[in-house]
Amino acid sequence: MAERITPTRMNLIATKRRTAIAKKGHSILKKKREVLVLEFLKLLKNTGNDRDRMYDILQKAYQILGTGYAYAGSIELEEAADYVKEYGSIGISVKNIMGVRVPEIDKGESEVAVMLNMLSASVAVDDINESFTNALESIINVAQREQGLRRIVLEIEKTKRRVNAMDYIVIPRYNAQAKYISTRLEEMNRDTFSALKHVKKKLSKESR
Repeated sequence: MAERITPTRMNLIATKRRTAIAKKGHSILKKKREVLVLEFLKLLKNTGNDRDRMYDILQKAYQILGTGYAYAGSIELEEAADYVKEYGSIGISVKNIMGVRVPEIDKGESEVAVMLNMLSASVAVDDINESFTNALESIINVAQREQGLRRIVLEIEKTKRRVNAMDYIVIPRYNAQAKYISTRLEEMNRDTFSALKHVKKKLSKESR
């Protein structure tokens, strides 16, 4: 608290220095918050578009699956599915946005192996595999963006709390301390001046 600060010039200088640092940090935090909000809005828009695209791709994939069953039959498709390898491995890296670690998903590559003698089912299997591979990639894109959104929202909230703390607690406290020290120093100077004046007057009387 301001009243507990020893009113010295050194403390006044130190308090003013801390105030300047706090204001600089406050400015940086506000800029960080603005950048994060802009990034959030951009991601939000892209996520909405990607989600709409994902629903369209999934709908088409299931339509192609239904067509494949009608064309090749369930038995041939199920037998062909045994020779279709699973989607390749998925890796996760990290991108840094203003100190926020946002995940980036490496989708890898899918591998398909279908027996060549299943000629009647091969076209249907290729179409189904391609459509659901596209669907999986779309799902991964949406998941990546939504995870990034969550992390950015948390960082925006944390930055907002720190900015508010600077606005309403830290900087006002330093200002109050500086004002208190300045006021006390002025009072001490006036007291010292009055005491010196009194001593000078007394010495003048004694010298007569």
